[in-house]
Amino acid sequence: MPSTSVPAAQTKPVPLWRRFAAMFYDLFPLLGLWIAGAGLWMLVFHRDDSLQQLASATRDPLDRVLRDLWLLALAAAYFVVSWVRVGATVGMRAWKFRLERDDGTRLDTRAACLRFVLALLSLALLGCGFWYAWFDPDRRTWHDRVCGTRMTRL
Repeated sequence: MPSTSVPAAQTKPVPLWRRFAAMFYDLFPLLGLWIAGAGLWMLVFHRDDSLQQLASATRDPLDRVLRDLWLLALAAAYFVVSWVRVGATVGMRAWKFRLERDDGTRLDTRAACLRFVLALLSLALLGCGFWYAWFDPDRRTWHDRVCGTRMTRL
């Protein structure tokens, strides 16, 4: 499906509250992915463990770190695949906006991965990258500016 290119000056910026609403919606498919991913982790690495072994495995720091990295990779896959293939996550589609490059085309995998990492960093810094949108004339977040992306309304 070809993407139509609309100049940035002709699109209305997506308000920050709508982005937060879409992020809230995206928690639901993420929770499903994390539950399935954690179940798969337990099947692969703890299939034959007794209850006592399972209890000690959940306290093992290495097991916890590796499991959390696995769940982070699942979250990254959800966002990157959604942005590259459709241009929007489930939450973004519900709120009727999409992510695109400044020239109106879809993101490639490299740009989507970079945007995910920078958005994660923005969240880790108490959302500073998102609050940047309140002061930006185009209502773009810090990671949108760095990656050359923008949110557009459908």
